[in-house]
Amino acid sequence: MAITSEKLIRVGHSPDPDDAFMFYALANDQLDTAPYRFEHELVDIETLNQRAFSGELELTAVSLHAYAHLAEIYALCACGASMGDGYGPMVIAREQAAIADLSTMHLAVPGKLTTAFLALRLCLGTDFAHTIVPFDAIIDAVCRGSYQGQPIDAGLIIHEGQLTYSDHDLKMIVDLGAWWLNETGLPLPLGANAIRKDLGETAMRDVTRWLRASIRYGLDHRDDALRYAQKYGRDLNPQRADEFVGMYVNDWTLDFGPRGRQAVELLLDRGRQAGVVPNRVVPEFVDG
Repeated sequence: MAITSEKLIRVGHSPDPDDAFMFYALANDQLDTAPYRFEHELVDIETLNQRAFSGELELTAVSLHAYAHLAEIYALCACGASMGDGYGPMVIAREQAAIADLSTMHLAVPGKLTTAFLALRLCLGTDFAHTIVPFDAIIDAVCRGSYQGQPIDAGLIIHEGQLTYSDHDLKMIVDLGAWWLNETGLPLPLGANAIRKDLGETAMRDVTRWLRASIRYGLDHRDDALRYAQKYGRDLNPQRADEFVGMYVNDWTLDFGPRGRQAVELLLDRGRQAGVVPNRVVPEFVDG
């Protein structure tokens, strides 16, 4: 009997309900992926963005903004996207303010390589004062008005904060997904799964196929996948966890599709025009 050597695929994704949901099947051995073995690391998205520069992980969640700097190392899986279809990252504050006021305020942001940061930079049309704060500490920083001695006037929130900020009597200044849809008529591509290009075409397609199978398994076994994802839903009750997963694991996640790919190209091109993305990037998608 021939012995097939095992191929280790190290996977990095965020510890939030939507990523947990899409990786439920792979993380819980619901799929026979031989000869590939998937080993998971749960890390915040900005850390994953930074680690991707060294190509440490074979498969990793990345912000679309970060991908613009990583296209020589990684390609985008055609599945596994988080798309804000008329909704997305938000800027919140203790008091209501105009969008234009944000350029004079000091913001807590979850990372300069996040797509949220790029979208806000495009929305304002100018740079703005900011402090990098862990994504799950931003709401608290806004409520207190400071973070490690730095005054905070407003915060750029991602993940489940989009559903929980109002519990803290905070006001939404702008929903960047809604702004982008009004601006372009397209969904806002926030995150994706990137596959390392040196794996070769066959392995890249195989891994992408298993990622899509895991997403589909979660959608087909929603109750089980939601119970697993709920463990990563800080401050989310089951109803809100279900809502959040529905926002970011859906048909867009199974495949970017033509409009999704168009949205990625437009986002990166506008980032380049604004001087935030250094060079023109033509996204490379891997189908599985």
